[in-house]
Amino acid sequence: MNKKVILLIIFQLLSFTTYKATAKGFKFAIITDTHLSSGNPKPAEDLQLSVNQINATPNIDFVLVTGDITENGDRASLLHAKSILDRLHIKYYIIPGNHETKWSESGMTDFAQIFGSERFDFEHQDFRFLGFNTGPLMRMAYGHVAPQDITWLKQELEKAGKDRPIVLATHYPIQEGDVDNWYELTDAVRPYNIRMFIGGHYHSNRQLSYDGIPGILIRSNLRDKDGIGGYGIAEVTSDSILIYNERIGEPKQKWAALSLHHTYYPRAGKATKYPDFSVNQKFPQVKYDWLLHTGIGIYSSPYIYKDRVYIGDDMGYLSCYTLKEGHKCWSFQSKQRIVGTPAAADGVVVFGSADNHIYGLDSQTGVQKWKIQTNAPVLGAVSIENGVAYIGASDHTFRAIHMQTGKVVWEYTQVKGYIETKPLLTKDEVVFGAWDNTLYALQKKNGTERWKWTGGLTRIHFSPAAVWPVYANNKVFIADPQRALTAIDLQTGETVWRTFQSQVRETIGISTDKKRLYAKTMNDSIVCYSTEPNTAVKLWSTNVGFGYEHAPSMLIEKNNILFGSTKEGVIFAVKAKSGEVVWIYKVGNSLVNTVLPIGSQKLLFTTTNGEVGLLNWRN
Repeated sequence: MNKKVILLIIFQLLSFTTYKATAKGFKFAIITDTHLSSGNPKPAEDLQLSVNQINATPNIDFVLVTGDITENGDRASLLHAKSILDRLHIKYYIIPGNHETKWSESGMTDFAQIFGSERFDFEHQDFRFLGFNTGPLMRMAYGHVAPQDITWLKQELEKAGKDRPIVLATHYPIQEGDVDNWYELTDAVRPYNIRMFIGGHYHSNRQLSYDGIPGILIRSNLRDKDGIGGYGIAEVTSDSILIYNERIGEPKQKWAALSLHHTYYPRAGKATKYPDFSVNQKFPQVKYDWLLHTGIGIYSSPYIYKDRVYIGDDMGYLSCYTLKEGHKCWSFQSKQRIVGTPAAADGVVVFGSADNHIYGLDSQTGVQKWKIQTNAPVLGAVSIENGVAYIGASDHTFRAIHMQTGKVVWEYTQVKGYIETKPLLTKDEVVFGAWDNTLYALQKKNGTERWKWTGGLTRIHFSPAAVWPVYANNKVFIADPQRALTAIDLQTGETVWRTFQSQVRETIGISTDKKRLYAKTMNDSIVCYSTEPNTAVKLWSTNVGFGYEHAPSMLIEKNNILFGSTKEGVIFAVKAKSGEVVWIYKVGNSLVNTVLPIGSQKLLFTTTNGEVGLLNWRN
């Protein structure tokens, strides 16, 4: 290290340790993990008690509300929470938690509409406060800070300057096992004077360290085993930040203190740990044809039509790329995020947007041909057959649409929950799940209901809603969040068999000859069952070694190779008839959406961190 670099580091450390706050001192409250829901009045009662006590407490300047405001992310519960929080006599600043982002009938658009934004940014005395979303959005995975949010954060910190004390509010703790790109975030903020991260998620008071940066987690607002709810208080003095636990009706108790002058981390440092990409060295035959970093989160899988690739993203863009080089041909922007995977045929690409519309675009130019207004966001993926596009929305409606004209051929309006899945098209039926514990089967030609299956599920969190159903031998197969692999009679909707043997979750696949059923377990393995008998018969299982896993990314077979992906950036290939591992490749550390194999030696993928890539390999 040369002398100039050493002097620069010393200067930064000195400037950090000699910063003297000129704030007069202030207090703020932290409310987190309120979990309001329509079926349980107690969380709302607990929140009201906290609001009442904060209003009765002198010298509290503002309130931070750090996520999991509701249990299911639904609009009614968000509005209920707002009606209570609006009774505060002081200003509050709010961000979402994973219960707003994962289970959200609006694709998480209601939150910003109701509260104004998914972020906050304000100054109080000498301090700057920034709060932002830590996901995960719609797909079950670790928390994730979207690339566009990291860009925003860097810009705002640069405006604040290197020495202004900063408090960052998140829902998740920023550490491995909670947020998949924790290292990107801590590396991005460490050049600045971060005094602490503050948040919740674990429903308990905890003091942590995020690559040296202090982290404070606050207890849930919900009543504890003693029947008492509560919140946190932060008191900023001339030299410290003091953290208190505030139980309703009891004196506050200090449980943590942070110095405003101590150097907790080197500004010129880096994360203490990064993801391990060493597995890639074992399979050098896997290479990139091309790789794009879009800078925008992506939650849809890619779709290929006539050597063009179509992808929707978190900023509402439907973009078209060349398959061979990855060159962008055009982008069309809807007014809200795109969650569901698009589809194309007959010169038209169809997709749904959380802006309450379904779009049909010219596949070559991106020019809008038609759009259909819905009564709620459209989060479902698209399936196409014989010039008709099939897609579900959050307005309790499933639609069949003529692709050339945009005319609705039929609609089924009896869905109780919202739809995010890709519908299964059989000879005569269309089958899809929703977040209401139910799998629906309709007649494909007119939308008449054939049957509904619930399998005894009683919680929406167990719904067969993220899985893309498959079928063979007159049976529909699903894997739901209750961790059961299930076969359902296609004609009657009766359960043929249901097994918890392999602990699968929301991921499934079918062989091209329809004889084998695949699923991803929650710990390391892929399992294969026979589709033919009317009992669960396992054919093989193989340990791929991907660890704990619950991402709803489907398994796809192509040319007798089975491909899959994980929440931690791993793509794998195994032999379809034996489960023998062919290769494993880590493309990042965030969720890889359902991959798209092409021919015998190429594979297209997208990630929630905004990567789009084309892999190839040699035998």
